[in-house]
Amino acid sequence: MPTLTIKGMPDPLYIRLKQRAAENRRSLNSEILVALEQALASGPPDANALLLRADALRATLRVSPLTDARLDAAKAHGRR
Repeated sequence: MPTLTIKGMPDPLYIRLKQRAAENRRSLNSEILVALEQALASGPPDANALLLRADALRATLRVSPLTDARLDAAKAHGRR
């Protein structure tokens, strides 16, 4: 079975993993394996589903589309 060394793990992430392992009565190693399994189990996100969600959110916000003209106007406004 392969062994993996994780270098440069931020302290806050380590603390959260350690807490989650304790809550689930698992070792830190087991908790990391479970987290990796869960993260990879669903596969890559469905791009079309994400775009539909973005469109639905945009509709609820009632924000006009961001166009090149609006971006150019915003850039020009900041340079005056």
